[in-house]
Amino acid sequence: MRRFLIPTLLTIALVLAACSTASSSPQTEPQLAPVSNIGPTPTDDPALIPTLFPDTTGNSDMTRIDEQGAVVVEVTPLNLGTPADTLGFYVTMGTHSVELNMDLATLSTLITDTGISVQATLWDAPRGGHHVEGKLIFPATQDGKSVLEGATKLTLTVLNVDAPSRIFEWELK
Repeated sequence: MRRFLIPTLLTIALVLAACSTASSSPQTEPQLAPVSNIGPTPTDDPALIPTLFPDTTGNSDMTRIDEQGAVVVEVTPLNLGTPADTLGFYVTMGTHSVELNMDLATLSTLITDTGISVQATLWDAPRGGHHVEGKLIFPATQDGKSVLEGATKLTLTVLNVDAPSRIFEWELK
């Protein structure tokens, strides 16, 4: 019996020593690459925000949120201050029960109070999952004229994302 006891104790001692050495060595957490670099930047020129959007609430945040149904949708304009060929909106959607695999470009319309209405041309985002973010793109001109020219109100309508209609509005100056 003594023959088995010494090798067993020796083996246990070696295992414990190895474990304590491994656990005392410094552990570093792996550095994760950013998932996306499409973060919201509300307009290309932040200095234009006060001239385009009156700050009636004391909050200059351009993000609008709709929490209907089981999906929370957040929309932030990206370049209303300096539109180029397109108008962009950063959109995030989150849920724990609905598959977010829809193409928002086919479900989204931008309307001004001057009567101009344009359909989105691109939903630049991954399809599927419960947390989706991306850019929703609209043309900035219609019939050679800026969509925003003369407008004082901008309305983005998104249909059928776990609610019949979601409406996001911005007052323009």
